[in-house]
Amino acid sequence: MARPRMFDEERALDAVMRVFWESGYEATSTQDLCDATGLGRSSIYNTFQSKHALFERALARYLDAMTVTQTAVLDDVERPAADRVRALLVLVVEGEAECREGSGRALGCLGVNTVVELAGRDPAAAALLERDTVRRLAAYRAVMEAGRRDGSITSSRDPEALARFLNATVAGLRVSSQGGAGRAELEAIAETAMDALTP
Repeated sequence: MARPRMFDEERALDAVMRVFWESGYEATSTQDLCDATGLGRSSIYNTFQSKHALFERALARYLDAMTVTQTAVLDDVERPAADRVRALLVLVVEGEAECREGSGRALGCLGVNTVVELAGRDPAAAALLERDTVRRLAAYRAVMEAGRRDGSITSSRDPEALARFLNATVAGLRVSSQGGAGRAELEAIAETAMDALTP
């Protein structure tokens, strides 16, 4: 008879997600994962099969949480679309600023970090990132289309191009934060993006 697991798998995933987020995939050792979760190597491998499988689970968990948070802001149909876009950019800036204030350094986005580190050579990670990008671009495109209808988004670019611009802006905010940009610089980037979208 198999022994029941004596740990919280979701909590373990959150702990390893943080380690991968702070250190990246390659620099994270199995011992780092053991230290973060309090589990032994055998428990980690029996539950998650491999470091890579564990990374995939942690990355998928992170991407789903981030995208759900973003789409919740963008789906607030009580507000004009431009206000929803502004709220999204504020959410990103605040998240980066809080992370820096809490840990002394910005972690950026695990998704963006993974693109830089692995996407070109790790098909499984690339597939997770592509799935997430498709979801986010759909939400960004929908808010741009709504902005055209309600008159709050006035750029002449088509909604697909504007969705990709917003996606690049969000990623750029996170990379800029990792590079040392402070709250004021990030707010200026966000406001410049809004200037490109609105009257």
